[in-house]
Amino acid sequence: MCIIIAVVLTPGDALALILDTIPLFHKEDCAIAEAHGRVLRGDLRADRDLPPFDRVTMDGFAVRSSSLRSGVRRFRVEATQAAGMMPLTLGPAEDACVEVMTGAVLPQGADCVIPYEDAPREGSWAQVARAPEGDAAHMNVHRRGSDHRAGEVIVRAGARLTGREIAVAAACGHPALNVAHSPKIAVVSTGDELVEVDALVGPHQIRRSNDYSLRAALMQSGYPRADRFHLRDIRHEIEHMLWHILAEYDVLLITGGISKGKFDFLPAELERQGVHKVFQGVAQRPGKPFWFGLSGRVSPVFALPGNPVSAYTCLHRYVLPALNHASGMTPRAPLTAALAADCPSDPKLSLLMPVRISSGPRAELLASPEPLGTSGDLAGLVDTDGFVELPAGRGGLPAGVLAPFWRWA
Repeated sequence: MCIIIAVVLTPGDALALILDTIPLFHKEDCAIAEAHGRVLRGDLRADRDLPPFDRVTMDGFAVRSSSLRSGVRRFRVEATQAAGMMPLTLGPAEDACVEVMTGAVLPQGADCVIPYEDAPREGSWAQVARAPEGDAAHMNVHRRGSDHRAGEVIVRAGARLTGREIAVAAACGHPALNVAHSPKIAVVSTGDELVEVDALVGPHQIRRSNDYSLRAALMQSGYPRADRFHLRDIRHEIEHMLWHILAEYDVLLITGGISKGKFDFLPAELERQGVHKVFQGVAQRPGKPFWFGLSGRVSPVFALPGNPVSAYTCLHRYVLPALNHASGMTPRAPLTAALAADCPSDPKLSLLMPVRISSGPRAELLASPEPLGTSGDLAGLVDTDGFVELPAGRGGLPAGVLAPFWRWA
């Protein structure tokens, strides 16, 4: 097990180390009706040509394009072909046609469809009022296999399943999908100063918000199995609860209690219970004390600073990308935005700066800095869209400089 203590990492190095260390979640089969939001772990292939037949795309009359080329303009309606019917066969006469509905199989022998508006029907005859220009072959026909051929990969493993991918799965006859296990996540807030949101709050206390905000962001990002816990600064309580959480949950997410204060018992207790520290400390603001390790079951343990902005920012910079990676999700690089105003910089720390996003005159992303007074001002994030990462360095960064942008969940 790699243990890094003395070195303070850059944000990029910290995430790379997490991704190199964290194991993949196991695979499982999931019914298609329950698959929304899960991460696909096996390719989705077409079980047959798509569309599986020459499909009519407009209500009208199916005819031979050769008849139109030879000058036939009046067609005798032999039958009606509705969607869902076995295909009819067009008669041998040059003026034969079949009335067809959108979505129907193209009758055998026909190769194009004249829409109703171009061929009004009178009794058993359809009179072409406006002949198509050029070759009419395959006009208003969705050709068999023109979208995808049987066996072709349509959705690759690593996609987070939305309605689009699930529609493909249903169309290709996949009643169950191979997906990443949905991890059970424990979101643990720490500290004697915290009280539940509906409790009486004293002048020396604050209401719990971190566990609510982090759980909501996890759920919105595709990780709904998140439970909230609270640990007081009592050694035996931390020991007992931590043992149960480490045994039951796939991921542990802690806020607060990881510094070097007299009542910060968590680091020592985590070590005593077999959690190996991979690193502690990232050269960033906010969130410098960020901590990452692996339990004896090789389950990831993230310890975030207790300040709300620090915790929320670290969740988006490290925890969510790590969970996506462990789920086998195809990685996506952060967006790039241009600074809309001059920004400060820190000589030693990367700044994770909250921003509002707008569009420039050429549709480029513009990031307007919204610096916060303190890392406890979670309300200051309400009107922001995410944060940019500004590198350490002396002097400020002028407007127009490009920076990676992470959007809030």
